[in-house]
Amino acid sequence: MEREHWTQLYALAQRLGKSLQDRGRYTTALIVGVFLWAAVHDRPVSWACRRENWPQELRPRRLPSQSTMSRRLRSPSTIQLLAAIEAAFQEPSQDKALEIIDAKPLPVGGYSKDPDVRWGCAAGGHWKGYKFFAIWGHGPVPRAWQIAPMSSNERRVAQELIPRLRGQGQLLGDSQYDANYLYDWAAQHGYQLLAPRQRRGGLGHHYQSPYRIQAIRIMEGPQREDILQKRNAIERTFGNWTSFGGGLAPLPAWIRRPHRVRLWIHAKILINAVRITKIRARTATAVA
Repeated sequence: MEREHWTQLYALAQRLGKSLQDRGRYTTALIVGVFLWAAVHDRPVSWACRRENWPQELRPRRLPSQSTMSRRLRSPSTIQLLAAIEAAFQEPSQDKALEIIDAKPLPVGGYSKDPDVRWGCAAGGHWKGYKFFAIWGHGPVPRAWQIAPMSSNERRVAQELIPRLRGQGQLLGDSQYDANYLYDWAAQHGYQLLAPRQRRGGLGHHYQSPYRIQAIRIMEGPQREDILQKRNAIERTFGNWTSFGGGLAPLPAWIRRPHRVRLWIHAKILINAVRITKIRARTATAVA
């Protein structure tokens, strides 16, 4: 299964990479392919740089060194190609769409020396590490996503993610996002934020966003149960993402510092996108 996922992603990288003006010994598509080979097997990049870790029929004629990979993975062309592969899985933006925002903790060991990790609350506990923030629609990849320290304020990160959305619709989150300024911010970008109230009771005498009042009517009206069931969809998405070979396991020991975490998560998003696309294709064929 891991081989199938990698083969499809590498073919896509080669096709999309043709538009890049590569002048080095190794093409950007090859750099991405070697990195994805490591990620799909949950191994360090240095592992993928050794010939013995490739089947003969898939092994590139020349493999870059670990130092070359480290340098090239930070290059703009590599970041651009990974973004292009992700965009190939994106579904077109739709009006009246329902998007869901949430965060997934990416804990590391309490004795980690990574200077960028922070302690923060997540999943009912206190953890040290990073968080993956995402807005999901119906496509196999998130509409927008970001990596931040575990201590990051979810509302502040939402302010950065919401402008990346295209289209109009509803944005569903948990009670962490129940803030007047966030309702107004989402409305400025074409979305009605929906979040359960953090505290029941009166609204008080301070400013209340009209979009928050509208959200209360919706979330506490007859649509409540249907909306909450849809909210559970993202929990299933995160759960399924960790339940297959090559999926999102806990951050391995060699993935530290924000740029490495971001690259690793990006690879896992693409691997998961291939899996979801195949499942949907099989389902559509069975229904037909």
